[in-house]
Amino acid sequence: MNQPIELSLEQEFQLKSFADQVQLMSREQSQEFLIKLYKQMMIREKMYQHFIKQEWNLNEGKVFKQK
Repeated sequence: MNQPIELSLEQEFQLKSFADQVQLMSREQSQEFLIKLYKQMMIREKMYQHFIKQEWNLNEGKVFKQK
């Protein structure tokens, strides 16, 4: 995966809208928001890991059977 991932036009618009909203926040509001956003990203990553483990049958205690 050598090519950078590009945002769609819709995503670019959403990013601009988000940036405009952040500009209107106070420093304290933006810091609180950033912490909440980071927590959501961590939760999302944990969910992805959980779903991949389920999909690939990597649940703890399971052993792959050889055919």
